[in-house]
Amino acid sequence: MRKVRGLLKASHFIPSLIVSSIAFAFGVHYWWEGPAYVIAFTVFTGQLVVGWSNDLYDFADDQKHQRLTKPLVSGVITEKYLRSWLIFMVPFSLVVNILGPLGFEGGLLYWLGIGCGVAYNFYFKFTFLSPLPFAVAFAILPSCIAISKDVTPPLWMWLGGALLGSAAHFVNVLKDLDQDRASEIKGLPQIVGKKASIAIAAVLSVIALVVLVIS
Repeated sequence: MRKVRGLLKASHFIPSLIVSSIAFAFGVHYWWEGPAYVIAFTVFTGQLVVGWSNDLYDFADDQKHQRLTKPLVSGVITEKYLRSWLIFMVPFSLVVNILGPLGFEGGLLYWLGIGCGVAYNFYFKFTFLSPLPFAVAFAILPSCIAISKDVTPPLWMWLGGALLGSAAHFVNVLKDLDQDRASEIKGLPQIVGKKASIAIAAVLSVIALVVLVIS
């Protein structure tokens, strides 16, 4: 159980749970509760891939900053153990998303979002384009569920998702922003600073709310 808890923590469990809950809500809307639970599960497997790859890539930096809440740093799990689970989860998640309610098109589209998350971990977090993967992935999340029912996603869904995803990025990095700067991580939030990041996140959230209300 200790290792299971470590795997869940390495997945960035709360953000992963939030994303899966959003998927469940849209699953209920476009399908019904039965398939919605399956969609939430398959979406969660993709979030495991993003979270685990992030913790593996950041392990040295987490050690440097003594982030003892990270299971790799605290020794709850090892790199080899986490990597073996990641190697298993990549094909497993791809298959269950394609074969599940999302279908071939919806499943592949969702995995494009997962690819954005992994690309952020390895590249975009170090550039001023760091919000881009979040914008794309959050726009994809509800849209892939609509597509699974042969519904063309409306513009508000793409735009609202992109705005909220970008806002989430600025909020997500706040707690480690100073340490990120020390590690030469120069994403857009690290470039503009904490106060500007909070302001940008607030503005993006308000615009997203307006888009959703008037749609």
